[in-house]
Amino acid sequence: MPITKEQKTEIITKHGKSATDTGSPEVQIAILTAHINMLSPHLVSHKKDNHSRAGLLKLVGKRRRLLEYLVKKDISRYRKIIQELDIRK
Repeated sequence: MPITKEQKTEIITKHGKSATDTGSPEVQIAILTAHINMLSPHLVSHKKDNHSRAGLLKLVGKRRRLLEYLVKKDISRYRKIIQELDIRK
């Protein structure tokens, strides 16, 4: 269940500095969040799919590490991205 190319380019243009900015933490966090949001409903209906669950946990861990990096680097960018993506409560 990967995200489509169109969805990815939309995320990049919305959160990136330019149309080809795929390396900034904001873009990476937004793409990982899209993957996580697509994978979560699958695991609700397929409770025994442990391989996908392990992949989801890897994605969540990677996003968490990127968020921690962003907190150390620039707290205002961190607050902006978590507000836009509605990650934290």
